[in-house]
Amino acid sequence: MAELTGVHPIAGVENVAITQAEAAAHVMRPANVVNVISSRGLQEGVVQTTPHFPPLTTYEFDVAGFGTALHAALKSEVVGYTMRLRQNSTTIYTLEWNWAKTPADGSEGWTPDVRMHIASASKLVTGIAMTKLLNDKGISYDAPIVDHLPKYWVKGNDVANITFRELMTQTSGLNYGVDTSASDYETMKAVIAGGVTHRGQYHYQNLNFGLCRILIATINGNVSPSTNFNIPLIPNSNDLFWDAVTIKAYVQYVQQHVFQPSGVSGPSLDHPAPDALAYTFPAGSHGWDSGDLTTMSGGAGWHMSVDELLAIMGTFRRSASIMSVGQAQTMLDDGFGIDLQVSTPLGKLYNKNGLWEDGAGQVEQSLAYFLPENMELVLLTNSPVGSPGQFFRDVVTNIYLANIKAVPVVLRPLAAQKA
Repeated sequence: MAELTGVHPIAGVENVAITQAEAAAHVMRPANVVNVISSRGLQEGVVQTTPHFPPLTTYEFDVAGFGTALHAALKSEVVGYTMRLRQNSTTIYTLEWNWAKTPADGSEGWTPDVRMHIASASKLVTGIAMTKLLNDKGISYDAPIVDHLPKYWVKGNDVANITFRELMTQTSGLNYGVDTSASDYETMKAVIAGGVTHRGQYHYQNLNFGLCRILIATINGNVSPSTNFNIPLIPNSNDLFWDAVTIKAYVQYVQQHVFQPSGVSGPSLDHPAPDALAYTFPAGSHGWDSGDLTTMSGGAGWHMSVDELLAIMGTFRRSASIMSVGQAQTMLDDGFGIDLQVSTPLGKLYNKNGLWEDGAGQVEQSLAYFLPENMELVLLTNSPVGSPGQFFRDVVTNIYLANIKAVPVVLRPLAAQKA
């Protein structure tokens, strides 16, 4: 295996900084991604309905009232949290509370600069990257994905008709009815081989966005769908190299086309020591490090701060440096990488939530909102919300809606009539 121990590039791979040795050392399904529990999109929480807002009335968002009510709802129900609200990319409200790491784990307080695994909010990042690439390549959102998947994969029933739109709106039908968080390479390959029977019906699966990171690599020209990495000296080398190469290609694409235009450079798929830990509520003796989530990339995995995610969201929505403002709005309206959409008197609310749990009740949660009036809101908390746990998105969304207030009508006296 001498030819795999140096810095030799991999034949058939274009513009991806990965060597043969790196790919050969890759682990496709590390222990820390097995049996984790993640969010279920619209299959969680209550069916969100907009409260009754009388027509022919002017409304405004009570920023201070929202912040006060939010802190009151969370301060005694979580180990810690941080949030920022921005308007036109300028911070207008900040909250930070208690522990990103408790005293038992080193006493790190929450601030908007502390990074945490944002779990399924990573799908928003992937949705932006996938949408940008399709726009740039002139590929329809309703085009089938099949010709961009690895050719050596077996394609089961109706896979040939799955579209990019269906992946990014959780309506591909893949793994329909199976509540699993798995989206490692071997799982995705097996599910594609199993085919679909419910294409077009909503069922939340991390692997829909895991597949997007493979598609980003092939459409971007980093690896051809027909590439074969079979190397006799390495067992299962085709799967191993495909996984390693497409992850690296995805990361490079996101860094270059999503993070860099946003002025963001710190997010990673591993778990650096300063990152927040996940806890039960109330907190146990020590928190949980959810670890390196590289193999879950696409559907989960990104570790970033509130400020970093807000910078990405504001740049995407308004700057035209990732995609045009119109294309960004279309992506939101199409629900790519988004879970919840709610109409309000101020405009439409769009949300993506994330949750990652170890099965013992230690949880990390994220919420990303595109709000009316050019506002973006991001919250991170590293525990359940209360015990028994409340659904984080419902708590925050309901507080937002409750703080859309009618503007008082000022009655002016009629001018006195002249005699």
